[in-house]
Amino acid sequence: MNIPKELLYTSTHEWIRMEDETTAYIGITDYAQQQMGDLVFVNLPEAGDTVNAGESFADVESVKAVSDVMSPVTGTVEAVHEELADEPQLMNTSPYEAWFVKVSGITERGELMTAEAYEAYLETCE
Repeated sequence: MNIPKELLYTSTHEWIRMEDETTAYIGITDYAQQQMGDLVFVNLPEAGDTVNAGESFADVESVKAVSDVMSPVTGTVEAVHEELADEPQLMNTSPYEAWFVKVSGITERGELMTAEAYEAYLETCE
């Protein structure tokens, strides 16, 4: 399983790539996309929307179910990865390149794990 060392992770299987102290990209982990199966639809927020740490900001639909995507931070959506609307399968093929949103003005971070801590956490999920 791919767990890039430079990213931070949540217990709900989102990844976050901090660009600086107040800007980050958010997506779902390799583990999450494997558990969901083939992803067929994503419902994303719009630029300018506020996201809150620990709350849902998007959802993804797979052949199995619909799952919420939780925000690891509080801030404002600066950009949305529009390509996912037309090609949701990118979340399956390249989960760490298929970011959902870029969030800026981050004022709060939820509980985040290093890659090593996330890897240890995954052992408790199986």
